[in-house]
Amino acid sequence: MKLATYTHEGRTRTGIVVGDRVIDTGVESTMIDLIRDWEALKPGLEARAAGASADDGVPLASVRLEAPVQRPGKIFAIGLNYADHIAESNMATPERQVWFTKAQTSVNAPYARIEIARGTMTADYEVELVAVIGAGGKHVAAADAPAAVFGYCVGNDVTERMWQHAGPQWSLGKSFDTHAPMGPWIVTADEIGDPHALGLRCFVNGEKRQDSNTRHLVFDIWQQIEHLSVGMTLEPGDCLFTGTPGGVGAAMDPRRFLQPGDVVRCEIDGIGHIEGTMVAEG
Repeated sequence: MKLATYTHEGRTRTGIVVGDRVIDTGVESTMIDLIRDWEALKPGLEARAAGASADDGVPLASVRLEAPVQRPGKIFAIGLNYADHIAESNMATPERQVWFTKAQTSVNAPYARIEIARGTMTADYEVELVAVIGAGGKHVAAADAPAAVFGYCVGNDVTERMWQHAGPQWSLGKSFDTHAPMGPWIVTADEIGDPHALGLRCFVNGEKRQDSNTRHLVFDIWQQIEHLSVGMTLEPGDCLFTGTPGGVGAAMDPRRFLQPGDVVRCEIDGIGHIEGTMVAEG
């Protein structure tokens, strides 16, 4: 099932995406609430989706798709998790997982503009599979981790490289406003099947810059969940950016950072795509 957060006629709602239409879930809650209550809501929503006619809901073209989870409790992202990206970064393969956070205020809609921060010229793209936590928990073993995930969406871990490398902590350079576009919806885990067999790509102005597959993750998603849940409780709606492959602008010779007017498209097989135009911060 594809679940979206969308705005139509001034109201922001959760919906089920069926073909080229979105059908209101009828649930007066946010996506986090829907995820938390999923086991009780799932049968009714599946029936609603299965029984939808061609005229139910509203056309996707008539709505604004928002980030599926607009205010995740936690956003964590793993660095250096594809071999080709490690190589182009001139770094050694980490023995332990390398994590940083992205601020809630960096969350952005899937087709919204992405700001190049005032006074910087080093904005970069990173296509990533985002795992959205469902049942979650603490001390989740890797073998049990699949049951902790609600679904998946496409993410772009937009990065201000100048700020990322200004100190030993990456979080500031990863957390600028608009720098975590996600979407276009959540595809539930049962529909994805194996999340470690998904092609992912990033294009800038139609030029393919990144092209890989999640089977190349150094630390797979189940290992990531086991590692993070040692110290914190993973909760419904938390978002994990699972790593980016090689091809980032900072690794090119010469470097090719994003400019105002550039259009960045990130896509993942079985989910869809997100796309944003770069603009200078006003």
